[in-house]
Amino acid sequence: MPPAQRAPVFADATATRPFQSAEEAWFWTMAALVARRDGARILAGQGLVPRPCEPDDVVKCLDRLYRHRRIDLSHARVLRRWGERGEPPSTRHLAERRDHALWREALARLEWPLRQKGIVAGMPGAEILPFPGPAR
Repeated sequence: MPPAQRAPVFADATATRPFQSAEEAWFWTMAALVARRDGARILAGQGLVPRPCEPDDVVKCLDRLYRHRRIDLSHARVLRRWGERGEPPSTRHLAERRDHALWREALARLEWPLRQKGIVAGMPGAEILPFPGPAR
């Protein structure tokens, strides 16, 4: 008789903490990718804060935007360059102003798919309003 196979155990979805913004998710993703490139082994559920995704999930969202021509290669290059540095481009430096515009545009477009997947939390302060109907 073959040995019983066990399904992987994942963290409870309610125990994970989504990111507050696409920028925060992107910096986390880049830190994980840089660590992986440098030889670290990334294990799910081993971080200090349980997250609702893997770094590759954020990259897949970015790739989908690229394939659907919502962002282009210049956006991806700016995200990679500044993501590896761990800080956004500044508008105070003339040489970084173009990168800052591309950075903001790319993250604005990445925000929606990440929200849809539950990777980024809903709008702060947003509330669900009751549907107006007959008074009860």
